[in-house]
Amino acid sequence: MNTSSNTPVHASVNTSARRPLTVIGASAAALACWVLAVPVAGIALTVRTGGGTQQVGPAAVVVASLLAGLAGWALLAALERFASRAGRFWTIVALVVLALSLLGPLGSAADATARLVLVLLHLIVGAVLIPGLARR
Repeated sequence: MNTSSNTPVHASVNTSARRPLTVIGASAAALACWVLAVPVAGIALTVRTGGGTQQVGPAAVVVASLLAGLAGWALLAALERFASRAGRFWTIVALVVLALSLLGPLGSAADATARLVLVLLHLIVGAVLIPGLARR
């Protein structure tokens, strides 16, 4: 009786190590962009909230990108367990969510420079998470 599979044993180890590193890497990339934009370039990263404005700090960037990464990973894990072609479906959902997430900075940034940086932050996180999590 043949009990071997076509997937090497090290493939699951790579996937299990790669996904958390991808989530951490997305946060690190977003934080690096924030550092270049705010302290280095001196851009005021301000958003309108309710009746006032609020500065977007490094903690907000890290927490938001970690939450996005963990949510994406959780959805992918659920889809892989219950759906065929999970990776393809997840990629489509992730791209739609990324596109919708751009509405936030486009509508709430205090000025054009802040809008550009916030959109860039979203795109950087998506550029790391989508290919990093979807790859098997």
